[in-house]
Amino acid sequence: MSKYSISWYSHRVEREVRFARWGEVGLPVLCFPTASGDAEEIERFQLVDAVAPLLDAGRIKLYSVDSVPGQVWLNESNRPPYATRMQTAYDSFLINEVMPAIYNDCGGWMDVVTTGASVGAYNALAAICRHPDRFSHAVCMSGTYDLGRFLEGEVDGDWYHGSPLHFVPNLPELHPDLARLRTRFVILAHGTGRWENPSNSWTVAEVLGSRGIPNRVDEWGTEWDHDWPSWRVMLPQYLDDLLP
Repeated sequence: MSKYSISWYSHRVEREVRFARWGEVGLPVLCFPTASGDAEEIERFQLVDAVAPLLDAGRIKLYSVDSVPGQVWLNESNRPPYATRMQTAYDSFLINEVMPAIYNDCGGWMDVVTTGASVGAYNALAAICRHPDRFSHAVCMSGTYDLGRFLEGEVDGDWYHGSPLHFVPNLPELHPDLARLRTRFVILAHGTGRWENPSNSWTVAEVLGSRGIPNRVDEWGTEWDHDWPSWRVMLPQYLDDLLP
């Protein structure tokens, strides 16, 4: 399969950021790294190899970009307002820089599938909930969805507006984003093995379901840990089910 990567300086997140793509044709899939991972983390941990049959068949093009907020929270500061402001800046970077790069690479605008594991699942969920006009499906694996517990200090507005667990319940009934979200679909998958916390998925499912947003929780068995071997099996299966 082919690979293309590029980096540029983003004034929105105030640093050099890397963007990578695997495959030539197919539906675009944006995969967020875990925690403070970089754009090529999914290649090093063989997730790209796991979806290679879909890439080789021309069913998907796989994209990834550095997890800037995770890098900031873990390596610089996890205190508001700096840490939470970076989450908002990352969302602006995603919509104004990453998505246009994907559209340009695909030859025009189209719906994008988003995915990720652990904190990457949080970013995938946040992306579809904040921008249901851009994303059609989210495949969230072993998600960690309440990032407030990682903050040192009081949460603020930037944190609230970035957290689907908190802003989705309060979307006005006539808000256009809520109407669009009700035409989208979120998969919440988790194992029941080591380091997994299944209640995370069920909490999100309750929030989404209470607003009429289609979703499904898939609970895998005790042999499936919160780890890459699980996600290398999960992601190809879900993409194969979802995509043409």
